[in-house]
Amino acid sequence: MAGRFSRSLELARASWSVVRADKELMLLPVMSVIALMVVIGSFVVPVAVLGGFLDGTARAEPGPVEWVVALAFYVLAYFVGIFFNTALVGAAMIRMDGGNPTVGDGLRIAWHRVGRIFGYACIAATVGLVLRAIEERVGWVGRLIVKLIGVGWTLASFLVVPVLVTRDVGPVDAVKESAGLLRQTWGENIIGNVGLGMVFAVAYLVVIAGFVGLLVLAAQTNAPALAAIVVLAGVVTVLVIAALQATMQGVYAAALYRYATQPGSAVPGFPVEVMQAAFRGK
Repeated sequence: MAGRFSRSLELARASWSVVRADKELMLLPVMSVIALMVVIGSFVVPVAVLGGFLDGTARAEPGPVEWVVALAFYVLAYFVGIFFNTALVGAAMIRMDGGNPTVGDGLRIAWHRVGRIFGYACIAATVGLVLRAIEERVGWVGRLIVKLIGVGWTLASFLVVPVLVTRDVGPVDAVKESAGLLRQTWGENIIGNVGLGMVFAVAYLVVIAGFVGLLVLAAQTNAPALAAIVVLAGVVTVLVIAALQATMQGVYAAALYRYATQPGSAVPGFPVEVMQAAFRGK
């Protein structure tokens, strides 16, 4: 575990070295969240206006209209996330090629692939909705199996976005290529070696614990304004960390794909030994 966490820190430092050179790329995850909020609002507001939340005649089973609306929401939500992730990975690829990318560069890369992104969003949304529908109809053993299938899909599609950025292929072929790279090179070890999540989990715990302590102290002063400031500062800090995590994950995905398709080659910002550890053969 200590060795794995040490590799995780190395991966985090390597990803940060790239992000540090292009801090403006953190705007892409922020833009993604804003766009997702717009999508959510576009569905929630009409339902609220029409009294959907006040209707006491809830159905035991969703009807065809509900399923169509749910699928549309899933597709748009996935599209937003994938679009801005494509922009992020595309910009990271420019940096790894020695360029100096901007947010506009990343958005242009994503826009030029908008059709493929929408196609992949349809695939990912359908998979997600089907798995959710099955999970709601089975017992706990079935739910466990469905969750495992979901994990398998997440791993198989791990490199879809870098494939879409660098290759002239459709969404189906991108999924196949991502799964092939996973299976051929480092499928057995991806969970143990992709450690950014572990690093950020520690960061979240430390930040939340710190702000909870500050909130307790503020509550003891009987100053509601001070407590409100602490809560606001805590929320902003968590959002900044989340944006940083999303940016570093995008950079790391680009680095993994570059190393997987060009074995042994140097990836700017990532020490060769770190990438070798992440790509141990099966």
